Amino acid sequence: MKQIASDVVIVGGGIMGSSAALFLRQRGLSVTLLERDLIGQHASGTNFGNVRRQGRPLYQLPLANRASAIWRRAKELLDTDVEYIQGGHMRVCYRDRSEMVERMESYARDAKELGLELELLSAPAIHKRFPFLGPEVLAGSYSALDGHANPRLVSPAFARAAQRLGARIEENTRIILVEKVGEDFQVLSEAGTVYTAPNVLITTGAWGNELASQFRETAPLTSFGPNMSVTEPVPYCIKPSVGVFTTEEKETVYFRQIERGNVIIGGSTRAPGFPNTCRTHVRPQNTLSQLQQIRRLAPGLGQLRLIRVWSGTEGYLPDWQPIMGPSAVAAGLYYAFGFSGAGFQIGPGVGETMAELIASGQTSIDLEPYRPSRFSPEVG
Repeated sequence: MKQIASDVVIVGGGIMGSSAALFLRQRGLSVTLLERDLIGQHASGTNFGNVRRQGRPLYQLPLANRASAIWRRAKELLDTDVEYIQGGHMRVCYRDRSEMVERMESYARDAKELGLELELLSAPAIHKRFPFLGPEVLAGSYSALDGHANPRLVSPAFARAAQRLGARIEENTRIILVEKVGEDFQVLSEAGTVYTAPNVLITTGAWGNELASQFRETAPLTSFGPNMSVTEPVPYCIKPSVGVFTTEEKETVYFRQIERGNVIIGGSTRAPGFPNTCRTHVRPQNTLSQLQQIRRLAPGLGQLRLIRVWSGTEGYLPDWQPIMGPSAVAAGLYYAFGFSGAGFQIGPGVGETMAELIASGQTSIDLEPYRPSRFSPEVG
């Protein structure tokens, strides 16, 4: 039986796992990164690509700020262009949701204390500055230092950067068993290879319970797929990514334009995911809902032709916050999964935080809101 040893085995090659691999190598630990399919194939590569901090819980902003600093040096760090554009991010609310304005203003005041500067815009100001927005838009909250990136490029770029530093990267490697034997973990692949390490990091997204349950640390994880669309290219003129701040799911559309001219649209209603088959299907009614809502947000976009639609498999938790941190039952076991459709921006910050925690035993980021035992207190 083939055996491969390292300081850390990471199971899951999305943005969390691939960035953790890079930052662990930078700290001098040997790393084996294992992915059941291809690096970044699932949620990390099929999401909208929003690099936004606003709209997150206030306690998550230190993690988002850490990630923001990494995004701003991504090209240098990764030695490749992941199409990160710091064009700003804006949330808007509609006239019939006027109560959201007060919440937007309150959030801006509190976020400023945590390092997130937001510019509040009234209806006249927002329509003068962003004339492509629809007449229903009442107000906006603009973050100049955020933006968007190409999710298809990011995880592979982190993995390649980690590999250049000596990390072992194995794709098409499904892990079926993780167990602790003495001081080390033995990680068994479907092909029969055993990977040994004193530390294991599970970053398997919607499949997180497959391995966590082997340590009785299950979470009420469900799976959904975002509804994504892309239009034909038109002249490039929209720099920020824009989304709607609302309590109505169907209204939660967002869009961004890339430099090639295509407009990427996401949001509105989701479809159920099927992790057991690694499939999530695009529902035509969800695409129609998305188009109806995007015409409210930016009427001109409703005139463009869609050239492709897609989805991916995302893992969600009831409180919309991830499982992130050390296991409560097995020293050396760590988790980072279940980011509930909001993990792309914080992904590099998660990777750096988990690398810091594994390498030093502590981190400056408060992980209490994400503790694995919150859903299984009997093992906490």
